[in-house]
Amino acid sequence: MTTRNMIQFLSIATLAIVLAGTILMAESQWLVAGAAVAAAALAAALSRLGIGRGFAATLNESGAWVVLLIPLGGLAVGLALHAEHFPLMMLATVLIYSLACIGLTIQFGYAGVINFAGAAFFGIGGYTAAVLGGWGVPSLLILLAGGAAAAVIGAVLILPVLRTRGHYAALITIAFGLLFRSFLEVNPTLGGPQGLKVEGASIAGQSLASSIEVGALQASFYLNYVLFALAVFAVFFLLARNLEKSWIGINFDAVREDPIGAAAFGINVAYWRIMAFVVGNFVIGVAGALFAMMQNFIAPSNFTFSDSLIMLSIIVLGGLGNLWAIIPAAILVVVIPEKLQEIGEFRILAFAVLVVLVLRFRPSGLFPRALRQFRREVAQ
Repeated sequence: MTTRNMIQFLSIATLAIVLAGTILMAESQWLVAGAAVAAAALAAALSRLGIGRGFAATLNESGAWVVLLIPLGGLAVGLALHAEHFPLMMLATVLIYSLACIGLTIQFGYAGVINFAGAAFFGIGGYTAAVLGGWGVPSLLILLAGGAAAAVIGAVLILPVLRTRGHYAALITIAFGLLFRSFLEVNPTLGGPQGLKVEGASIAGQSLASSIEVGALQASFYLNYVLFALAVFAVFFLLARNLEKSWIGINFDAVREDPIGAAAFGINVAYWRIMAFVVGNFVIGVAGALFAMMQNFIAPSNFTFSDSLIMLSIIVLGGLGNLWAIIPAAILVVVIPEKLQEIGEFRILAFAVLVVLVLRFRPSGLFPRALRQFRREVAQ
């Protein structure tokens, strides 16, 4: 990377972080709208000038070091908002939803496996955290257990999905999501419709529900969850990025683009779809467990079909298959409607219009996934 490209790259990344922090911190409706318009104008200008394509290429082609931008940017925003409870809670929520969307990206964006039950697997992780937290299981093991529970149940659900395709497969996952919520509501062992209390996360015996105090500086306890979510998100982001660039990602691409052609060339289509579905649900389950521990309470109403649509909206609006688009799209989908509470239900109308406009004029998403590049080294 040349010095000029590096300067452009760092400038765009810094500006994006500043805009994200402004949206999270803003209280005025006009400031939120202005920041959102500025972000849209920046994206349009970069696309028009061709700089955005180079920026995307840098993100995709750079080594693992580029992933450090995520924790560094999140840390900068978190420290700037260190005493603000609600903005920090929103930032942690964005990171957790983004983590769940990494799982959906592996399923839908990489392998083409449809999953309209993302909220159900999110809830499986959350209820696993609620049950194991009462038994005193360490938080890191709870996260892994939440992912494992979602993966195991997903391995069962994928069997009928493999027997169908298109909208029939989508209906199976929708039916599972509705069945999961009904099961929770009639099950008194899991709290029924009233839900369950969840123990907060703790690391090395230190509860994340405790405020951070460094000298005279006192930060909201939500900063703990922001830092924890940042670490977990960065780890799974790096794993998913390496997965995409590996021969496994090539098999996923083949299965998504042309399953019949892939099978003709000896690729086991069923195996790779099962793998994508199971791995993706593991990540979603981890996100659900972390969300439950941060909220300290879960109920069936937290895992509705509309929540599944929110997750799908994030990966579709951002750019299907593009990991780097997840966080900007999550801010757009999760934060903007919450920040526009003063205009009441009109905020939902405005958001719906935005979705329609994006799908009409940018059907591949705000930040489309770059084409896979194959290079052959020429011997000198």
